[in-house]
Parts: sequence; structure tokens; C-alpha cells
Amino acid sequence: MEIIKSIFRVILSVIANGAYFLSMYTLGLSFFGLYRRKDKTTIAPKKSFALIVAAHNEETVIKDIIISLKNLQYPKELYDIFVIADNCTDKTAEIGRNEGALVYERTNKEKRGKGYALEWMFDKIFKMERHYDAVVIFDADNLASKNFLVEMNKKLCAGYKVVQGYLDSKNPKDTWITGSYSIAFWTANRMFQLSRNNLGLSNQLGGTGFAIDTDTLKELGWGATCLTEDLEFTCKLVLNGHKVGWAHEAIIYDEKPLTLAQSWRQRKRWMQGFADVSSRYFFKLLKRAITKFSFTALDCAIYSIQPIIIIILGLSLITGGINYSIQAVNILSNFTLSASKVTIAGIALGVLQLIYTPFILVLENKLSFKIILYYLVYPFYSLTWLPISVQGIIDRNKKEWSHTAHTRSISINEFEKAN
Repeated sequence: MEIIKSIFRVILSVIANGAYFLSMYTLGLSFFGLYRRKDKTTIAPKKSFALIVAAHNEETVIKDIIISLKNLQYPKELYDIFVIADNCTDKTAEIGRNEGALVYERTNKEKRGKGYALEWMFDKIFKMERHYDAVVIFDADNLASKNFLVEMNKKLCAGYKVVQGYLDSKNPKDTWITGSYSIAFWTANRMFQLSRNNLGLSNQLGGTGFAIDTDTLKELGWGATCLTEDLEFTCKLVLNGHKVGWAHEAIIYDEKPLTLAQSWRQRKRWMQGFADVSSRYFFKLLKRAITKFSFTALDCAIYSIQPIIIIILGLSLITGGINYSIQAVNILSNFTLSASKVTIAGIALGVLQLIYTPFILVLENKLSFKIILYYLVYPFYSLTWLPISVQGIIDRNKKEWSHTAHTRSISINEFEKAN
């Protein structure tokens, strides 16, 4: 019995200390996003861009993103719009051509997924007679703010080789799921992306709405063909000494899943990708952090193990509850130290979730009556990350792409008027 208790004590201590460190690190990092300095500098359009829209059976929304990109407030001679019609069986390619985009149709049933499609398209871009200073990646369901390329040009001219834009929501008020997604993205933009930018760390690519310097892409190669190609390429950049910049004013609106089932499948795919990438990059990043004294690499390494972090924090709350229940009947009163750390971690997470998050939503001008209602059920959405993360780790070696259907057709002009 003593052996079992000792093992349980060690496990509880590891979970408690891990949860304490991670919650304190997360909370501390987020504080640096409270300050936002608006960049009022004006830089003349200089960089040329290849705007690449990755699309798989997106006939409902492809027209909207192309019109959005055609209306960007940037010299038309400095950018071209490309659409990858990837394994499409609908009218995506036809609609894209009718709207004036340069459409490239790809058929490959073995190498499926966005990462493979982008690698295929990059190779074609490199071989074109025209040289583009940067490529910009979009999803077919996106809408781009009219100043998007103005802000990307500004950051690239400032010396960044890769820049991520602000990921916003196209349909935040459709359902409680889209509302929860939107709250998560809005707070992450401010608490973790802007904070990293303010600290001089590398930001994280978000899968869409980011620009890559063409020469840097040629030099490093893409090679990001897993389920989370954005995370994989971020890790690759940091390992090679690059930092991802952040453009808070360059906004991308994307369509969030409507139902819990759709959301579950998408987030499980993300966690599968995280588990896969972290298994290949975590220790490399940790090595660079130690040998190069790079806090940027350490931060990226911690970010790469999101499924494990979620599980540790979830287990800390569960074990903390069990521990206090046991103490209530005076069985394991010697776990006071571990329990206190679990308590501190729980309080930190509670502050982050219940008090801090609404404050961030106010700073971002995102708080409305309906969003407040969605915020009341947001904790349930957050709790679903625990089983999703467990599933993601278990299925990390499964590479099958899960496509999320997009149905929310809305023009950028209609969207901006409504908001």
C-alpha cells in the first residue's frame, strides 16, 4: 500500500509542478499583450506578392475570397491571385477562372492535403518568369481586410522574412461553437501573438493569412506536409534562426465550424498534427534553446507540445479535486505542497478564463450581448480540448486529411458594413 501511495505521490507531484509552471508561464506571457502600440508609419508599396488560395471543393466561397483579394488597397501590378484547385470535383476551378484568378488544377489522390498542394504550387511559382518578393497563403473561406498587403509590405520592408496576420472570424455569432472559436482566436491574438511580438519572440503561423519571403522559402524549402503544416514550418523557421513577425492590423476573416461534431473533427486534426510535429521537433528546439541560449526556441518548443500541456493542465485539475476529496476524509493530508501548487495553477487558469478573457475582448472591441451569452458556455468548449488532445496523441500517426465544408458565402463589403 505504501508503494502505491508513493507512486501516486510522485505522479501527483509531477502533474502539480508541471501544471504550476505551465500556467504561470502562460499567464505571465499573456500580460505582455495588454500593451498595443499602433504602427502609424507609412511605407510606399514595394514588395510584389503571389497570393495563393488553397481550395478543395470550395465552389460556395471561392468567389468571395477572390473578390476580396481583387479589392485590396495595393497596386494591382504588384500582386497576382493564384488558386490551387486541389482534387476538386465541383466548379471551384471554373468559378476561379471566371473571377480572373490564375487557376492551377492538381490531382493527386495519394498526397492529399493543403501542405502537399502548397509545395506543388511553390515549385511552379519558383519556375515562373516573374519573380515575386513574397507568397501569401489563404484558405478559400477567407476574406481579407483591404489594408492586408499594405501591412504585410510594411513588415517585410522592416526586415521580417515571414509575417502572420490577425486571424478573425467571419461568422462569430452563428452558433455557440462559432462564438467559442471566435473568443479563443481573439484572445490568442492579443494574449499570445501580440505578447510574443512585444517580447521579440517568434510568433506562430496560423495556417492562413501569412506571407513568406520567396528567397527564404527557396532557401529552406517548404517540406511541411503534415496535418498542421503551419506549425511544422514555424518550427523549421525557428530552428534556422528566423522569427515570424506579427501584423495586428492585417486581418483575415475565416469561417468557423458550426457544430460541435465539425469542431471536434477539426481540432482533433490539429492535435494529431501537433503531436506529430512535436515528436519530431521538440527536442531539436530544446537543443537549440540550450546550445544557443535561445528563449525563442524554448518558447516554440513549449508551444509545440500543446496536446501534452492541455492534458497536464486537465489532469492537474482532476487530481487536485481528487486530492482535496481525499484530504477531506483525512487520508492523504501529507499532500499539502502538491495540492497548493495545483490550487495556484487552478486559480491562475480561473483568472485567465473567467476574468482576464472578457477584459481582452473589451480591448479588442469584440464584446457584445450575444458574445457574452456564448462566453457563458465557453468553459464547456474549453473542457472538450482534454479528450480531443488525448485522441490527437493516440491518432498522431494517422495522416488522413479531414476537410471542413464551408458554406458561409458573404462578400467583404457586406461583412465590413455589418461590422
